[in-house]
Amino acid sequence: MEPKTYKIGEAARLAGVKPFVLRFWEGEFPQLAPIRTPKGQRLYTDDHVRLIARIKTLLHEQGLTIDGARRKLDEHNDAAELLRHIHGELTAIRELLARSQGAARHPT
Repeated sequence: MEPKTYKIGEAARLAGVKPFVLRFWEGEFPQLAPIRTPKGQRLYTDDHVRLIARIKTLLHEQGLTIDGARRKLDEHNDAAELLRHIHGELTAIRELLARSQGAARHPT
């Protein structure tokens, strides 16, 4: 199933900013990279809209500079990557334990 996408005006309205702000932020935040149609039209996913809202919060509500907001987003991405790694390790451990318990129950 294709993710829901929004044109720039719709995404801007959902996030409560103007379309020109999104175009500017695209150049400032590498994480904000909308899908481009063959004609060059920008399409934003729900993940993009959430990211736009996060950027708006960092800049407008928390008063961070663009550089500060960029660093904060990078920290968040680093933490998310670490959590994904930990999740993978824990899943592997769980599978290993399940296999060893199964082998203990059914000795050959």
